[in-house]
Amino acid sequence: MKLTIKFLWTMLLCIAVKQSSAQTDIDAIMMEKNAFCVGPGYSYTTWKNYWEGTNKRENLNLGHVSTQMFAVMGNYGATRKLNVLFNVPYVTTKASAGTLRGQNDMQDLSLMLKYRAINQKIGDSRMALIGLLGGSVPMSNYNADLLPLSIGLQSKTAMARLMLDYYYDNKWFATASATYVWRSNVTLDRDSYYTDRFILSNEVDMPNATSYNIRAGYRTQWLIAEAVLNNWTTKGGFDITQNNMPFISNRMNATSLGFNIKYVFKKLPQLSLTGGASQVVAGRNMGQSFSANGAVFYVFNLNKKEKKA
Repeated sequence: MKLTIKFLWTMLLCIAVKQSSAQTDIDAIMMEKNAFCVGPGYSYTTWKNYWEGTNKRENLNLGHVSTQMFAVMGNYGATRKLNVLFNVPYVTTKASAGTLRGQNDMQDLSLMLKYRAINQKIGDSRMALIGLLGGSVPMSNYNADLLPLSIGLQSKTAMARLMLDYYYDNKWFATASATYVWRSNVTLDRDSYYTDRFILSNEVDMPNATSYNIRAGYRTQWLIAEAVLNNWTTKGGFDITQNNMPFISNRMNATSLGFNIKYVFKKLPQLSLTGGASQVVAGRNMGQSFSANGAVFYVFNLNKKEKKA
């Protein structure tokens, strides 16, 4: 079986799952001062085949494993250089075969600061350097020890990301980012467990992780269309043993390809629609998942001196 939840870092990595291009933590778009962008989002992830270590296989006792996430996401422009972002997700899981029951509950609250340190015009181009700091905490007492149908891992996280954005002719762009994620230990509702050895404890040492993201495409005030390459790699952990359940401290690596689109209504520029999809093309102890997402965002102007958003 396999852990399909890529919501480790909301992110994470979101996951997965959080890749729509609407002033999120993974793109180079910034909100203006006193502007508040908020809206509901939805994502659907499904997989049938998975990697047990490096061995790709199928488990007929699971069938198709699917995850749905309903979220409220927001971004507030504290200044033109500093944004504050949040994500509040509700997650449900389901397997189409077998006796394992799906889970549903509030997952992990994410908070993040996004700071644009450099925004330099060079001829017809513009270069921006952006740094992010953030973290996540579980919002409910969901059970992380039921993979692959757990809704999350119950680990508190902290992250740091550095992002470089290149924008040419007010149309074309390329953005690259690198992220490091620190994860707290997790306490299980049992007194012992087995990784690559027997451990007489209820505390699991969680490996940290890195993430790399490259996106490029077309970006204007009214339309964004981009292709995305994302890689998630844990810094330690162990492989799922043959015909065994996945475990929260498994080594979980995944590389995915996808695309995102954002459309802003010209007659109502405060309103925008986003959507996207991605496919895992390589992995380790991960499901070969396909994900699709969509969201609606509205920008409120909280500056009392101005009437327009």
